Amino acid sequence: DAYEYEAGSGITGSMETFAKIGEKAREHNISMSFHTPYFISLSSVEEEKRIKSVDYLKKSAQASDALGADIMVVHTGSAAKITREMAMEYAAQTLVMVDSMLEQGGHKVILGLETMGKVNQLGTLDEVITLCRLSKRFAPVVDFGHMNAREQGGLRTVDDYKRIFEKISEGLGSEYADKLHCHFSKIEYTGMGEKKHLTFEDSIYGPSFENLAEAMVNLGVSPTIICESAGTMAEDALMMKEIYGDYEKKKQKLK
Repeated sequence: DAYEYEAGSGITGSMETFAKIGEKAREHNISMSFHTPYFISLSSVEEEKRIKSVDYLKKSAQASDALGADIMVVHTGSAAKITREMAMEYAAQTLVMVDSMLEQGGHKVILGLETMGKVNQLGTLDEVITLCRLSKRFAPVVDFGHMNAREQGGLRTVDDYKRIFEKISEGLGSEYADKLHCHFSKIEYTGMGEKKHLTFEDSIYGPSFENLAEAMVNLGVSPTIICESAGTMAEDALMMKEIYGDYEKKKQKLK
């Protein structure tokens, strides 16, 4: 089981509180992750904002370590006002500072760079892989709903999912694909990408979790998947576990 502590609006808890949450999670064998504030921008055109983002990530790393989180997830930033090449350059410069901060602070947590759902955001899978090559302290976080929305329903088949894991394995190493940290939800989208998160009741936008479950079982990978459905996260997470379990049983019967 896994749980992602959400600090999108800012870090309000004390280190003592995070430590207590982490202790309870370990008692129940729940792996923890941490989502950093949404206002962090690795690719901001303003240097002051990028420097502040490093400071926010320092506080996030402290909270993550207290929580016992394996990974802290960050949004890569915007590419709306500048070229994607310039946005990548700014993000890379910021991440070099983040890498140094994590090393000097002795932080154990890995920084997870998330694939994003809107066309004007930095964060295609290729961009995330490129940025992750900057340090062993960085790892991709694949949000399948974001990718499907950005690609206008691009995740239609089992092979579409397999290609994501294969691309990560080729670009960063098989260990990154085997233990990938992921987000999953069905998402409504427009021509500009992500519009809003939906529930598993959706039958229009997708993507299909059944196809993802089959791809994972066929590839033999063991990702951590955080459910991000709108208002039904717990219910849909249980549904995901059941679907995945069914595909595992089918594979065992074929052996």
